Amino acid sequence: MRLNIPIPLRWGDLDAYGHINNVETLRLVEEARVRAFWHATGERTGDELPTAILELSAESEVWSLVARTEIEYLLPMPYSSAPIDVEVWLGRLGGASIEVCFALFSPLGVTPRLLYARAATTIVTVDAASSRPVRFPKHLTEAWAPYREDPIHFTRR
Repeated sequence: MRLNIPIPLRWGDLDAYGHINNVETLRLVEEARVRAFWHATGERTGDELPTAILELSAESEVWSLVARTEIEYLLPMPYSSAPIDVEVWLGRLGGASIEVCFALFSPLGVTPRLLYARAATTIVTVDAASSRPVRFPKHLTEAWAPYREDPIHFTRR
């Protein structure tokens, strides 16, 4: 199962060619990842996704760090006032790492539905004090189990 996360674009995301800049695409991936898996301590609103169970705070005992990100750009992404539709799922789940996969589509309701980019980010959890990897607790792997699918197979390598 995939999460569908609407991510708004900003006018300032455009580059000189009139489409969303490649660096801004990475920002969109980051925003979708944070909305999908992290919550701010003490700020739960009830609107969080069921997967948003990691704590996003400098005071956390366990931190999540980006170890790797890969993006495959498929089509230029034009500006739209409607948010793009980012599908998010877990491609691989290791002891202390997860591969978060993304498909960035045109806004919901726009036809034809266009796939602008695919991305994958490897996240590693570490102990905040020692910076050593920390295994995911069982309750996290159980909560994320429905969102596991095959990882992305990048075609333009």
